[in-house]
Amino acid sequence: MRTKEQLTEDIRDDKRAVLVVNTHSRRGRLLYEAARDRLIEAGFTLLGACAVDRPRQLPHILAEGLAKQPDLLIAGGGDGTISTAARLLAHQDAALGLLPLGTTNNFARTAHTPLDLGEAVEVLVKGKVIDLDLGLAGDEPFTNHVGVGLSAEVMLKAPRPLKRLLGRYAYPLTALGLLTRHEPLRITVRTAGRSHDFRSHQVYVANGGHHAGRPIAGDADADDRLLVAYTVGGPSRRELLVETARNAARGPSRTLREEPFLAVDELWLETDRPARVEVDGEPAGSTPMRIGLAANALRVMAPVDAPDR
Repeated sequence: MRTKEQLTEDIRDDKRAVLVVNTHSRRGRLLYEAARDRLIEAGFTLLGACAVDRPRQLPHILAEGLAKQPDLLIAGGGDGTISTAARLLAHQDAALGLLPLGTTNNFARTAHTPLDLGEAVEVLVKGKVIDLDLGLAGDEPFTNHVGVGLSAEVMLKAPRPLKRLLGRYAYPLTALGLLTRHEPLRITVRTAGRSHDFRSHQVYVANGGHHAGRPIAGDADADDRLLVAYTVGGPSRRELLVETARNAARGPSRTLREEPFLAVDELWLETDRPARVEVDGEPAGSTPMRIGLAANALRVMAPVDAPDR
């Protein structure tokens, strides 16, 4: 396994890469050719370049790309695409390159990657390799978060046409429709011999620093060797309704919560009734669930001024 410095030097010098873009999304479909052309103009040797319009094919195509032994596997798409690539690249001698082409681009924000395509390509040309943590939902690695309760239902039920039309604003609007019939959960989080009990409509456990396209809690980040657990609103449906409506009106300009109620490297999460769980926007069963951390599991190409603990 090369050091981060060696891998950075090899990427800058040899520029051996594979490009995989999820073109099922509108931005991916519109920007695939531009992304490929910019990479070639920047001097990259593309060992493979693939536009994927069927998301179920992504794991197979990304694995085929990694088998070509690139120094950099470039994934273009939203958080689901990036999460799929990250799981594949965990503990591998290759770095993940990010082209943020999704709705909220949470992991790209956490990795300090600019959302503009040209600027993101510039990071791949001149950036550096950093180590980031991955979460573990059971045995399933994740980049961003685990959502339980109303948040899981929103992520899984937000209509695709609405997401294409409104982008990240589709999520709070979907929540408004679901909230009227959603009952709060009694949630228990156990860790390090302690137990935390509370009632809420939703709880998150996050690895990265962003959710729904905005900061989530204080200085939470994907390189601090910690998971953060936090809630939005509380057991009051009215309180959460007001919060959701405010978010829909104002957009992602504020943090969801100033401080998490817990920051640890492992926890066990239970609810008083089975609650749906989503991991990086994909269904992942229901509670109870063990959630842990794989420190320094993923190498990512980031801006040269990105923090690297």
